[in-house]
Amino acid sequence: MSSLRVTATVSMRQAARWSCSTSRTRSHAMAHSTLGARQIHSRKAVLMLNMGGPSTIPEVHSFLRNLFLDRDLMRLPAQRLLGPFIAWRRYKSIEEQYEKIGGGSPILRYTREQGERMCELLEELAPRPGGYKNYTGFRYAAPLVHDTMREMRADGVKRVVAFSQYPQYSCSTTGSSLNEVYRSAWSVIDRWGTHTGLVEAEREDTVLLFRCVRLVSRTNLPTSYPCLSAHSLPMSVVNRGDPYIAEVAGTVSAVMQRLEEKGERLSHRLVWQSQVGPQPWMGMQTGEAIKGLAKNGHKRAMLVPVAFTSDHIETLYELDLEYGHVAQEVGIHLTRAPALNTHPVFVRALADIVAEHLKRIDAEEISPVSKQMLLRCPGCTNETCGEQKEWFARGGRGDALEA
Repeated sequence: MSSLRVTATVSMRQAARWSCSTSRTRSHAMAHSTLGARQIHSRKAVLMLNMGGPSTIPEVHSFLRNLFLDRDLMRLPAQRLLGPFIAWRRYKSIEEQYEKIGGGSPILRYTREQGERMCELLEELAPRPGGYKNYTGFRYAAPLVHDTMREMRADGVKRVVAFSQYPQYSCSTTGSSLNEVYRSAWSVIDRWGTHTGLVEAEREDTVLLFRCVRLVSRTNLPTSYPCLSAHSLPMSVVNRGDPYIAEVAGTVSAVMQRLEEKGERLSHRLVWQSQVGPQPWMGMQTGEAIKGLAKNGHKRAMLVPVAFTSDHIETLYELDLEYGHVAQEVGIHLTRAPALNTHPVFVRALADIVAEHLKRIDAEEISPVSKQMLLRCPGCTNETCGEQKEWFARGGRGDALEA
């Protein structure tokens, strides 16, 4: 049986245009225009940072090339030559994967929808002169973060909140994105893996799936075994002291505690997916966990994506198709909880996080980044990472957008 995926189910204000014929109304219009320009310049820009994904098949090759050239993500010998070579070797097979999920990644669409709805809520939660505008900056796919920075300059943006869409911090994800933009960021939301809104949205999706499984099984089949699946990391990164593994575990612990508070006590395991290459990665790997469950006599399993804020290749292909095939081979009935996407509780969490961040920044209660962000990994060898943290430790304020 193939895997089953269960899905859950005020536009931005437009500036007024003034057109007058008399000199008096022209003067009034000019004054209003000046005010409007000031409001645009005073807008709070929220830059949503993520790795991104190819929206179309022709973008796959460049996406992989950018990914394999990123030394924050992986270190390869002669990387400027080997990275493009690996991308060239792999892009055809990866194109086939994207073909199977509809011809491209939906991550850009979801990120923009999340940002738009977040800004609408921010207008209610924490209204400001000029309002809010969200921007999307991806590390490896369009819109690339450097292109987004140019767009913000053209829009007259002066103050930018860089909002990482990786809830749990890793030097290879959030760290890599911030190494590209930190001198242009006014402040940073660098981790939020135990925020109550995120935890509640994950809980609701898990409960939805669990109840659907109970309904389908008519309670006379074995209970499903929840596996919370997160993107893995090479052990070389983990052993440098990267905090990601601990922060993902913190998210899982918070979700399961919230489930218990609501009367759902579930045995579970945290598993890891998306290993690439022969080097050791954090395990156990999700596919191997499914095989292990079958070996131990389990008949049903649930996959709950954790550390992902939207659907993309790693949910739609890897969890649904690749691991669905593994489950079919070993006789496991596999179901998958929906990704967060535009879940109302999750979108409200995004708005709450930004509103609270700005409130505390304005009151000078916090520095531009979290205290954890200022701490370099004990085994760090990345000089750019060190420069970035020193910048923020000195109270760094972005100036590149004002150039």
